[in-house]
Amino acid sequence: MGNIVAIVGRPNVGKSTLFNRLVQRREAIVDAVSGVTRDRNYGKSEWNGRTFSVIDTGGYILGSDDVFEAEIDKQVELAIDEADVIIFMVDVESGVTGMDNDVADLLRKAKKPVFLAVNKVDSSMRESDAAEFYALGLGDYYTIASISGSGTGDLLDAVVEALPKQDEPEEDELPRFAVVGRPNAGKSSFINALIGEERYIVTDIAGTTRDAVDTRYKGFGFEFNLVDTAGIRKKSRVSEDLEFYSVMRSVRAIEHSDVCILIVDATRGFEGQDQSIFWLAEKNKKGIVILVNKWDLVEKETNSTKIFEEKIRQEIAPFTDVPIIFVSALTKQRIFKAIETAVEVYENRKQKISTSKLNDTMLEIVKQNPPPANKGKYIKIKYCMQLPSPTPQFVFFANLPQYVKDPYKRYVENKMREIYKFTGVPIVIHFRSK
Repeated sequence: MGNIVAIVGRPNVGKSTLFNRLVQRREAIVDAVSGVTRDRNYGKSEWNGRTFSVIDTGGYILGSDDVFEAEIDKQVELAIDEADVIIFMVDVESGVTGMDNDVADLLRKAKKPVFLAVNKVDSSMRESDAAEFYALGLGDYYTIASISGSGTGDLLDAVVEALPKQDEPEEDELPRFAVVGRPNAGKSSFINALIGEERYIVTDIAGTTRDAVDTRYKGFGFEFNLVDTAGIRKKSRVSEDLEFYSVMRSVRAIEHSDVCILIVDATRGFEGQDQSIFWLAEKNKKGIVILVNKWDLVEKETNSTKIFEEKIRQEIAPFTDVPIIFVSALTKQRIFKAIETAVEVYENRKQKISTSKLNDTMLEIVKQNPPPANKGKYIKIKYCMQLPSPTPQFVFFANLPQYVKDPYKRYVENKMREIYKFTGVPIVIHFRSK
């Protein structure tokens, strides 16, 4: 189960720099093709063997300072609701400001661990200037310079120590489906269409976190857990129109699931926010099913589902092997198909391919179409196997793995998708030297 660390503070104190350092945001450059802004506020980090999600609450608000005052309170409240640990960042150059005091007031009431990070401390003189932050009433602070990284190690040691201890989840073999999507796409009506079908078998198992509630459903001949973050539906305090909020809400639901059912509003198309949620699920290596809801409200021309589907596949490339189903939660059209597909994707994600089978098929394919030679050196792939990971990962052993380029990796992945059923499932392929 993922833990969430949120970075809060007023603008320009260096939140993004710390965020980038934590998630080692080098992939931004690699991602240039697919749009760097893909998830400027969410990333994965690892420290001392603990993996956690980092959310940067900064930089989403445009407008004057007074607009900002109200918004920053919302961001902090959201962080208090959704995160396990909060890093509150202040800036030694400007000292304690009124806005810092406001944030501190909110955080003191929170029942969550809060770490005060005083940024831009890069000399011993500034070290003594930092003492004025005791006035915030949050106890000890950590002095850091997020640009150079000095001091961040001590801060992270403390943060990781404060993360809730990971309980081994009870062995519950049921698939966990998260229903995600932007506000008003029809998540609730989809859930109601399910519950309405089999009203009496809904049992709430206390979720592992106070707001991700697992509801067990038995219906359509299947049994599964629905990971529904009550938060995604019921936080009216937060203005739901901000993309950032619904993405942050989705983080927890996605991390707790095996398969994400992403509901898209057909009348609005597949927009930026739908894409953010899609990439969030992909980055967490979850199974994905896309449901296009409210299809009954769209003016049809002939063949229009094909056109709509094509558009979505262009947006989610290169990971296009994802089921897209047109449904209507209100009339319950194809709801069964949606659940059936989610169960298939769950099975696809769980499958283990025997090493001998894998070598028989894949080595033959690789032999027929080997990776292009590099600097006159030929790349030989000798052996492959599936790794014992919760999501499908494969390793191919080669004499010169560093010369195998992305297009070839994609070729191998596509071949594997043709032969084995990985529809809806992100798979990872590594090339290593023996």
